[in-house]
Amino acid sequence: MDDIYEKGMKTRREVLGNAHVDRAETNKSEFDSDFQAFITRYAWGEVWQRGDLSRRERHLVTLGIIAALGKEHEFAMHVRATQNTGVSQEELKEVLHQVAIYAGLPAANGAFASAKRVYAELKEQELA
Repeated sequence: MDDIYEKGMKTRREVLGNAHVDRAETNKSEFDSDFQAFITRYAWGEVWQRGDLSRRERHLVTLGIIAALGKEHEFAMHVRATQNTGVSQEELKEVLHQVAIYAGLPAANGAFASAKRVYAELKEQELA
């Protein structure tokens, strides 16, 4: 693999966690392996490596965009990843208020519901 891919995989693991990335790697098939490499190389190896935003800031932007698009599965995954990027619940709440104004109440409402579920799961795991 090339250096960009390796940097991307390192960042992907640092943000999303080894368990998530290991599942994605195990579940990839001939059909989507090129797509997984594309994501790793260009999203995680190029864009997430840019220096003008901190990882936390970049994650806040990512959360807002995914929430605005209403992509609940991806949003929940990134809410879990806030544990790794330092994004607080208060910061996410503010981002979702921005989403409500600029992308619509239904998108923000769905994102709030998804985040509440994820935070409850994380708290339950903490207590177990």
